[in-house]
Amino acid sequence: MSQPVIDHEAENVVPSDHLDQVALEQAPAKVPDVQVPQRSSLILPSPEARRERATSKSLEREASRIRLQELKQNKARESKHFVNCPLDYDTKKRLERAASDNDLKMTVIVKAAIDQFLKDNGY
Repeated sequence: MSQPVIDHEAENVVPSDHLDQVALEQAPAKVPDVQVPQRSSLILPSPEARRERATSKSLEREASRIRLQELKQNKARESKHFVNCPLDYDTKKRLERAASDNDLKMTVIVKAAIDQFLKDNGY
């Protein structure tokens, strides 16, 4: 077996810590001052402005939540009035066929028929 080859150039490599230290020594002693402009009030609002904006957004969300709740309640009130009526077998089958032929629900047809009847008779 042969002995491993030793790379003598690897022994001469300078550690990276030493390079950083040399770079710091060669760097200028004073870094020039950089002017940083103040941030505009549009980018960074004051705490009062943020609080005021958060309050107004919160009030808007609350108002829209209440409006949505009222709409849902009104819709629920509208659909709570039911009318039951017995239909003979032939009428029920005709209603089912009309609903399937026109891709409508039977309730839509019945509502339209009642509405038309009431309009025709002046109600």
